[in-house]
Amino acid sequence: MKTLTATKKLVVLFLASIFVLSCSDDDGPEPFVPTNNLVEIVQATPQLSSLETALLKYPDLINTLSGDGTFTVFAPTNDAFDALLAAIGQNSIEDVPEDVLRNVLEYHVYASATLTSNLVGPGDLQMVNGETATITADDTGVFIAGAQIVGVDALGTNGVAHIVDNVMVPPSIAPIVGTIVAPAYFNKDFTTLIAAVQNANTDVLSVLLGNGPSGNGLTLFAPTNAAFEAAGVTDVNGADAVLTYHVIDGTVNAGDLPTTSGSAAAITTLGGDFYLTNAGSGVMINGTTMVTATDISGSNGVVHVIDRVLLPPTQTINEIVAEFAGSNPGEFTLLATALQRAGLGDTFGTDGPFTVFAPTDAAFLAAGLDADAINGTDPSAVAGILTHHVVKASAYVFSSDLVTGDVEMLNDQNVGIDVSALTVQDAAMSNPPAGLVPSLLNVHATNGVVHVIDKVLLPAAP
Repeated sequence: MKTLTATKKLVVLFLASIFVLSCSDDDGPEPFVPTNNLVEIVQATPQLSSLETALLKYPDLINTLSGDGTFTVFAPTNDAFDALLAAIGQNSIEDVPEDVLRNVLEYHVYASATLTSNLVGPGDLQMVNGETATITADDTGVFIAGAQIVGVDALGTNGVAHIVDNVMVPPSIAPIVGTIVAPAYFNKDFTTLIAAVQNANTDVLSVLLGNGPSGNGLTLFAPTNAAFEAAGVTDVNGADAVLTYHVIDGTVNAGDLPTTSGSAAAITTLGGDFYLTNAGSGVMINGTTMVTATDISGSNGVVHVIDRVLLPPTQTINEIVAEFAGSNPGEFTLLATALQRAGLGDTFGTDGPFTVFAPTDAAFLAAGLDADAINGTDPSAVAGILTHHVVKASAYVFSSDLVTGDVEMLNDQNVGIDVSALTVQDAAMSNPPAGLVPSLLNVHATNGVVHVIDKVLLPAAP
């Protein structure tokens, strides 16, 4: 092995913290007999306290490295762990998912032989995690997996430890370090997202590690584990369309996001358009998802954290109404009846976009509009009522876009929105006004958005 002349002082300190040599008055120095196992060596070395903290998370690894064996451990210093945390965008070892950290730790252990410094030379070692670590040497020193060996030959009862100046990252995850994937991959709060990426039917990970179709990097809106729970997503297998719906082609920092007023802005992603509200009180997507952290930089783009998974819509407004109407018990059956009577049955299956305030069946009944009454009313009168429920502007108006004030509807009459009270006042000035149903706001369709209300909106008399 190359002589590590530049690090002799560190070696001496390392060895001095571990070994106690005894001398015989008659026979000179006695052969060194180690009394500490490798775990005890780590625990007795102050500059390895971060490694000790990491190992203590895995009692089985502690037991293995404390027991019989012929192990060679390449032990990263505290500074090495600090540098790794900075590179992966984490504040503490506690942030790192346990399976990821374990994989990293096992990559520092060679279990087949005790390799003292005189036995370490250029070549490959099969580490405990199953991956290969390559040893190289040049005029500056000896390296393993890119980390320089700066302290050697701490002999233990079950092997030997050498100090390295960097944490050795397994080849299988090294490409992730520094990219937009790293903040999620190396953080416990994003394990569901990473599982979704790993279980995708296509190689979504390769997409996220690239620079996008344009070559200008990527922007990832990263949902936390809680974000998946909030959206009710429990099965992440084959969620390719959902994942690509969170990725923009191009690097878009928070300051580059469009500002909005009155309606949401369409943002093109690799999985279709989502709709962003940026009206001065935070950034919302599709009305229900909040951006909670921004501008986490990576080598191939930027990450923004969100609190609810974005689900791309798959149905038109007509299809949503029909699905509810066909359920047991059914809902929006009278709305579907009214649409047919007014000759608008196919309207909300077209491109749009439409923003619709949709009355429940109970709302129609409260207005005296059961199926017989609807079918007995002149179609133009029914159409006049229905068009008073559709925002005139061809736009996505999510709840996050609503402001207190008047909104013009498709029948050219205004309704009054009260955001604080969650009410909609119709042009007929009905009392009380209609209430927006909080749990059924922002029903996202491929051609618009639906907000459910508890009262029919009546137009003013001509």
